[in-house]
Amino acid sequence: MRHAASAHRERETTDRGPLLAVLGVSLDPGLLELALTHRSYAYEHGGRPHNERLEFLGDSVLGLAITTALYRDNPGLPEGELAKMRAAVVSTVALAEVATSIGLGQYILLGNGEERTGGREKSSILADTMEALFGAVYLDKGQDAATDTVMRLVGPLLQDTARFGAAMDPKTHLQEAANRIGAPAPEYAIESTGPDHDRRFTATVTVGDIVSATGTGTSKKQAEMAAALTAWTELNARAS
Repeated sequence: MRHAASAHRERETTDRGPLLAVLGVSLDPGLLELALTHRSYAYEHGGRPHNERLEFLGDSVLGLAITTALYRDNPGLPEGELAKMRAAVVSTVALAEVATSIGLGQYILLGNGEERTGGREKSSILADTMEALFGAVYLDKGQDAATDTVMRLVGPLLQDTARFGAAMDPKTHLQEAANRIGAPAPEYAIESTGPDHDRRFTATVTVGDIVSATGTGTSKKQAEMAAALTAWTELNARAS
């Protein structure tokens, strides 16, 4: 227990200057701490406040900034296409990629259980904390600063919406890509290794003799999705 308590204290005192530099703003220390506090940590520390309310706010801040940019920069696109692009860029996959690129995981305050199960690398936790930070910037610095932060970090992903859209539902996107070029439907094969409590799955997907790709995960679904995303990427590269 002393080791766990020591680890928690180290996380609380970690220099957050590099994170603030990436965000491009100075934030109230208490508000920043709140944005970085996962509910698992709050539960283990007497029910202190956690970041879910800030996440709720940040989701709207993010959505408005991205929606405005898409509307402004794509005057010829219909609402349906704009909605697909927005969904891709504000998705868990996209936000987790941004969070990973700025090293956000090392700053998050997590409970022991999440620490043991790799919470610092979980897409859902990374994405939620990213939104909480956007909410914190909005509360402390206002709408303009929050929009600037969103566009600096998430805005570049607008150039690659197809990839993030595919990452949300790679099996469907792979099927559609195969249909477009008249290729056979994707076929999946699964293998597993390891004991029941730590099973690892490897999926192989083939699209005729055009492309073959593999993916791994802790479930069949996860492995198939990873394989499908790789295959979709390769199929798109060949088509272009």
